[in-house]
Amino acid sequence: MDYKKLADLLYPNVDKTIDDYEKMYPERNLSEDAIVARFAPSPTGRMHMGNLFASFIPETFAHQTNGIFILRIEDTDDKRAIENGTELILEDLKAYKYKVDEDPINGGAYGPYIQSKRKDIYSTFGKYLVSIGRAYPCFCSEEEIAHIREIQTEKKDRIGYYGKYAKCRNLTYEEIEEKIKNNEPWVLRLKSNGDFNRKIIFKDLIKGTIEIPENDIDHVLIKSDGIPPYAFAHVVDDYLMRVTHVTRDDSYISSVPYHLEIWKSFGFKVPKYAHILPLNKKEGETIRKLSKRKDPEAAVSFYNERGIPEEAVKLYFATLLNSNFEEWYNANPNSNISDFTFTFDKMSKSGSIFDIDKLISISKTYFSRLKAQDLYNLIIEQSKQNNNQ
Repeated sequence: MDYKKLADLLYPNVDKTIDDYEKMYPERNLSEDAIVARFAPSPTGRMHMGNLFASFIPETFAHQTNGIFILRIEDTDDKRAIENGTELILEDLKAYKYKVDEDPINGGAYGPYIQSKRKDIYSTFGKYLVSIGRAYPCFCSEEEIAHIREIQTEKKDRIGYYGKYAKCRNLTYEEIEEKIKNNEPWVLRLKSNGDFNRKIIFKDLIKGTIEIPENDIDHVLIKSDGIPPYAFAHVVDDYLMRVTHVTRDDSYISSVPYHLEIWKSFGFKVPKYAHILPLNKKEGETIRKLSKRKDPEAAVSFYNERGIPEEAVKLYFATLLNSNFEEWYNANPNSNISDFTFTFDKMSKSGSIFDIDKLISISKTYFSRLKAQDLYNLIIEQSKQNNNQ
């Protein structure tokens, strides 16, 4: 098949190339060891302790290396987005004195920083994959996909669009052209080269070396509305924003083979991945994820109302980030977080238990080290905040 001809058929209005975007978003003028990292939430409302901690990690590593911390809003898949969601997230980050270098409100040279505004960019990158034979249009309806899953379930096969189940993978150009002329909706799928019986080995900055089966599923890269799911969007965005380190929830580990296949299909240098475990809560003998719906202490407002200052919360985060921070902090009473050098190898591989009593203890230590005037100013500031609530 003439893949370039197919790419022009699918994306007739795309006139930019990846080279064009690389010129628009060149390599950053930073030192070799500088970290460029991002926090990429959905605009669903105020921050909670889980994502406040998740954002503390990239912000800390970026700035201790004189790098860049980006706030990028991933609004392509989430139907729970609310009005002013981005503003609320930025407001909470700044309340905790996180330094956000680039964001959707204040901008930056590598934006837009909202995924729904990057549709033309995704189309260009999708068109390129078609042109080299690594992506193809799929015209299967939701009903057909559901039927495939039913068959796989009956046969106890793996669920997914792959191998003999990838009905549209081998359509001819003429068949595709006919469907396009008939205005049949389509999604763009990756044409995977993987073999599930083989394994890939990759190094995670926290968990070390991980061995996992290759991806062989022809996942959806771009939906019928032209907007991509997380996987394709994050590869394109991280590449153009020149992100060097991706810190994210460890639930994404199973998707790493797919994500790496996208990176390598473009020939891009893969960023370093650090998969973090969520904050947990111990209830009796059980341990579960800290929940913003079940646990009042998950809300940021919980601490404001109890007079626990933002800096004390960040000090507690620092103890969770690196196991040796607390000992260092106790031995250096005149120092602050920015004086400590954090490393990925000191991060927990098994998850952290959120301990409110320890946070209160750290808060007391923080108060005891404040000068009288600073303590007075902090009390006045918190009093004003509580009166305004």
